[in-house]
Amino acid sequence: MRKFLIIIVVLSFRIGYSQIETDTINFEKVDDTKQLLSGNDSLLVKNTDSVSAFKEHFEATLIDSLWLNELIKSPLYDTIQYVLRDDEILITELEELPTELLKKRLKELDSRTPFHIEYNPQLEQIIKTYLKRRKSSFSNLMEKARFYFPLFEENLDKYDVPLEVKYLAIVESALKPRARSRVGATGLWQFMYQTGKQFDLKVSSYVDERSDPYKATEAACKYLASLYKIFGDWDLALAAYNSGPGNVSKAIRRSGGSRNYWNIRHNLPRETAGYVPAFYATLYIFEYANEHKIKARENALAYFETDTIQIKKQLTFEQIYETINVDIEVLQFLNPQYKLDIIPYIKGRNYTLTLPVKDIGKFLSNEKEIYAFAEAEEAKREKPLPKYIDENARTVYRVVSGDFLGKIANKFRVSVSNIKRWNNLRSTRLKIGQRLTIYPKNMGNVVTTKPTSKPSNKPLPTGDYDTYTVKSGDSLWLIAQKYPNVSVQNIKDWNNIWSVKSLKPGTKLKIFKI
Repeated sequence: MRKFLIIIVVLSFRIGYSQIETDTINFEKVDDTKQLLSGNDSLLVKNTDSVSAFKEHFEATLIDSLWLNELIKSPLYDTIQYVLRDDEILITELEELPTELLKKRLKELDSRTPFHIEYNPQLEQIIKTYLKRRKSSFSNLMEKARFYFPLFEENLDKYDVPLEVKYLAIVESALKPRARSRVGATGLWQFMYQTGKQFDLKVSSYVDERSDPYKATEAACKYLASLYKIFGDWDLALAAYNSGPGNVSKAIRRSGGSRNYWNIRHNLPRETAGYVPAFYATLYIFEYANEHKIKARENALAYFETDTIQIKKQLTFEQIYETINVDIEVLQFLNPQYKLDIIPYIKGRNYTLTLPVKDIGKFLSNEKEIYAFAEAEEAKREKPLPKYIDENARTVYRVVSGDFLGKIANKFRVSVSNIKRWNNLRSTRLKIGQRLTIYPKNMGNVVTTKPTSKPSNKPLPTGDYDTYTVKSGDSLWLIAQKYPNVSVQNIKDWNNIWSVKSLKPGTKLKIFKI
């Protein structure tokens, strides 16, 4: 670590001298707050005669030194979804928002936030472009915000970060917890791998905690709080979150030592120059949504309607669906950190499951039985990579328009998680024309010579059976519990059920007496 620190310090000096921007520091004027550097005096050296003409801005040097202490690099070198390109910005008037009214509203926002929200023509055009082109997008965002914003606000308040920073996640990811940039920044708050690791966000084959809404939000709050301690200004902290503290420090130097975002903006990287205005525009639209007749849809779960429990054994989303009938799409929305729809169990790591409150009690009341069911399913499931199956036993499927993993899994009577494992898929997103390798379920360990995609049906048993009518809230597992010696697979085989989605209230099921 010492060698690493020495290398960083040496590099920072070399960069500073190459810019010919150092200055004499008057150590007699260093006040108490600047004694933060007391352990780093070697970073601050008086100029020799040979460099007496060089400039050094004390505030910028202080920032550099504090940042070296933090040893954090910015995670955001991404194309931000809500930062408009120059060619996307409309030069337009908007009847519902005359310039004078916008000025008045921005002044009101400035008076009740710790940000410097000043009117300027470019900010006006960004706001008007959003209103003209993206009203429906903001309705969708407000729907997602019903779940995410209360979660954000809890953590922002905990770390004394302004509550308005919740809008930053919209600029970062459009509130998509599995969002991934072209350079690998991931999650609601777009952490790069190394920065996520710095804040204890683990990444493995099963789990990416950068996509965990709870853990990633706490990490983002810690990160932003540390940036504010360094810059002492929330506008500059946001800029540093985007482009890195080093770029903000350079912009301060190139702007003659100014610490006002709007005064240094022209010296920031192009993306960062548009990043803070995009944040302000988003803040404005959310705060004045009613005035612009933008309303959230009412479909999303609210945050207070969910709860979290710790998992004691490995579970798949399919097993949770089959036992307590929580839709897989709901499980994916509430638990986006699990890349393969599998919650692993690893000693020493706490993995959690978030469920709608109405299903928490059902899970806890049947916890032992659910784990027993999962273990039984795991024991009899097909192997992820059947090495002993002949190559001809597989099917290569080409994705067509309208396909999704669940539909393809139903077609071949296999699980979504197996398709993902066989094809090394990290998400459920598919592209038209994409080729998927499928090992149809009926092949088991049998070597065949012809590809097949349609297994033969198992013969139905004969004899007496009951007819069960599916009720709301039922699952195959809950139904199986009502009959001795009947398994979920029995019910599937007897009723030709291959999809976990095919169980609807009113469906008639044959339950044979065995």
